[in-house]
Amino acid sequence: MRRSFSYAGLPAARRAIPAWCAVLGPVLLAGCSSQPPPPPPPPMVGVITVQASAVPVMTELTGRTQASETAEVRPQATGIVTDRLFAEGSAVRKGQPLYQIDARVYAATHAQARAALANAEAVVEANRLKAERYRTLAASGGISRQDAADADAAWQQSRANVASARAALDLTRVNLGFTRIVAPISGRIGQSAVTRGALVTADQPMALAKIQRLDPIWVNIQQSSADFIALRHALESGQLGSTGSTPVRIVLADGSAWASPGRLDFADIDVNEQTGTVTLRVIVPNPHGDLLPGLFVKAQTAQGVVQNGMLIPQAAVSRDARGNPMVLVVGKGDVIETRSVTTSTTFGANWLVTGGLRPGERVVVEGHLAARAGTHVRVNPATLTTANTTAPNTKTGG
Repeated sequence: MRRSFSYAGLPAARRAIPAWCAVLGPVLLAGCSSQPPPPPPPPMVGVITVQASAVPVMTELTGRTQASETAEVRPQATGIVTDRLFAEGSAVRKGQPLYQIDARVYAATHAQARAALANAEAVVEANRLKAERYRTLAASGGISRQDAADADAAWQQSRANVASARAALDLTRVNLGFTRIVAPISGRIGQSAVTRGALVTADQPMALAKIQRLDPIWVNIQQSSADFIALRHALESGQLGSTGSTPVRIVLADGSAWASPGRLDFADIDVNEQTGTVTLRVIVPNPHGDLLPGLFVKAQTAQGVVQNGMLIPQAAVSRDARGNPMVLVVGKGDVIETRSVTTSTTFGANWLVTGGLRPGERVVVEGHLAARAGTHVRVNPATLTTANTTAPNTKTGG
């Protein structure tokens, strides 16, 4: 006879076993059948491909503007200023009247000298006639030869007096002309130091006004003698190639560039003993006179060319424990390598690399935190490039 089995007759503890089995069973089965998680994908890095090209070595030096011509207007006659004939701050031309000095005394002296000349000319004519008559009488024996010689000497002396009187007249004419003070050069005149009614003297130390020629204007810049010598050595050794006649870019105090480039005029042959710098002069067009003397500006110029130079963004360069520059390079199999490089100078937002890299190598620019030496990476072109190749370096002098 078949018996039916029921849990109703079992104790409570034995009846709870199937419930525990229902809960733990799937967990135990899942634990036995679980697999390790898949490895994370290789990190993504942004790279640039190194290219070699001729890179101009740019130098940025501070300088100060200076008028190309400066003339201080000073009186050459003594007297009272009766009129000022110009507007302060205006442009004047060479020979333009600027001041008028009371000329009455000088005019009277000039008239007196003119009368003295006329008197001397009258005397010389009478002495000439007398000398000729005495010469004739001496030839016929009417008078002694000594008297004829004295008459001829008096005539020659009167001729010398005429020349002296004529020179005195010229002097008074010059002094009379000095009563009208004219501009010695063309340019822009500044503030007048005197007004009408002021007494001026011919030897006074104070200038009446100053005229400055502003077109073109000069920019005097200072370069350290050490950099100057290093540049010469680099050119002589062939590390740098000459750029020839290179324009100079002028940057104003607000960071804006002057519209017209300048040109290097000369380099001084003396080194300043106090500052150890060499003075360079740049001639800059200034047609409207907007650049005024005394302004501080920056001059950016190319002083040589690095053949086969390589530009990489500054973000790609890091430093090791000793402070030496290094970069991360994606090598064979997209594996990161650490590479020590030689940097010459900054060039805008880039470093100019002269050693440690070869053209065609891939340098990591983005994703440094995830990239380590020996790490396999995924490579994408970087959004940061070396497009800024026309800006000069940040090296300053003076």
